[in-house]
Amino acid sequence: MKESGVLQALISLVDEPDEKLYAQIKTHILSYGSAAIPSLESAWEKTFDDNIQQRIIQLIHQIQQESLFAELHEWSRFGYEDLLRGYMIVTRYQYPDLDVDALTREVGKIVQEVWLELNNELTPLEKVKVLNHIFYDINRFSGNTSNIYLPENFYLKNLLETRKGNPLSLGIFYLIIAKSMRIPIYGIDLPKHFVLAYTDELKVEQTADDIIFYLNPFNKGAVFTKNEIDLYIKQLRLEPKSSYYAPCSNKDILIRLINGLADSYTLAGNHEKSAELLHLLKALD
Repeated sequence: MKESGVLQALISLVDEPDEKLYAQIKTHILSYGSAAIPSLESAWEKTFDDNIQQRIIQLIHQIQQESLFAELHEWSRFGYEDLLRGYMIVTRYQYPDLDVDALTREVGKIVQEVWLELNNELTPLEKVKVLNHIFYDINRFSGNTSNIYLPENFYLKNLLETRKGNPLSLGIFYLIIAKSMRIPIYGIDLPKHFVLAYTDELKVEQTADDIIFYLNPFNKGAVFTKNEIDLYIKQLRLEPKSSYYAPCSNKDILIRLINGLADSYTLAGNHEKSAELLHLLKALD
């Protein structure tokens, strides 16, 4: 029997009442990975049995989660370079049918708008002024101050559709646009607030000494100094750490993104999604 025939035969047994036997059937179906999804979706459409539909939905969801885990782990193995790809992988947790090509084109459009306004003669502050104009004035990105803790605020899809996000989603996207233009802007993993920093140059290892100034993506890219971070840390009654001032890696940013999402789902009472995200986090180990 051909592989497709074997898969169809396995799917036809999804109504197996014996849990032990069904566990074996499930394992075999899951072994097909994403290739099994079209057949499972077709089977879901053809049945009116609620139990079978629920089993099929669970199978599809598990396959999607395992696929995301594998993709995120692969992303981590290649040095966390492509932040946009990492962000899209996490966004597909909530939107498994995400149109990656459409989102990539939309990002490319904004990058082109920045490119048309930039030149090498501009100072760092002038470059940031151009970025802020394109990002906040032309494309109208802004902070969602009324529902800052909603899970939707973290996802790239929602950010591009609504033009509203939280400090982390706005900061990640601002960072993606800046890096596409080879502007030396990096993330700062500040407690309870994600900010950015403009450094001397693009290089692998960055320290606080390389920073020219800081940016607040949640406040229209407002420029500020180390003194304001000192004050902020003092207000939170935290001991100062070098990590509060120095650029962080793309891995650190995605860890913060996934943890933030898990926390937001916990606040919303969805502990199942929170647990799934914390499991997904292990892909970055």
